[in-house]
Amino acid sequence: MRYPPEITEPCRMDLVNAGVTELRTPADVDMVLKNGQGTALVVVNSVCGCAAGMARPGVKMAIQHEKRPDKITTVFAGVDIEATNRARDYIPGIPPSSPSIALFKDGKPVYVMERYQIEGRSPQEIAYDLVEAFDEYC
Repeated sequence: MRYPPEITEPCRMDLVNAGVTELRTPADVDMVLKNGQGTALVVVNSVCGCAAGMARPGVKMAIQHEKRPDKITTVFAGVDIEATNRARDYIPGIPPSSPSIALFKDGKPVYVMERYQIEGRSPQEIAYDLVEAFDEYC
């Protein structure tokens, strides 16, 4: 299901305006993750309340940390469906969820935060967990 732009555009721009690069196609995802060197964060964005109230604010806080991934990217579930599915292909064994956040090192997932780890938590708690992952892997 594709959501209408009048709903999704503010959600998308929330991350884009924070400096996050959109991956709109499977080729965009592959360019970042296939044989990728360095670190890459992929945020699976969503229109849901936990994306707006927890995930996006937490990501925006975390990427202000001095140690952060080389690439900070996002796909949008329900909008860029093929790109989202391709990003999920890179984290086998993890059921699809949105929002979710994955950190990759050299194209391999090293840290994944699923929706159930986002719901009911504050943006500060999410940022803290991401910063710990950044400190360990970036």
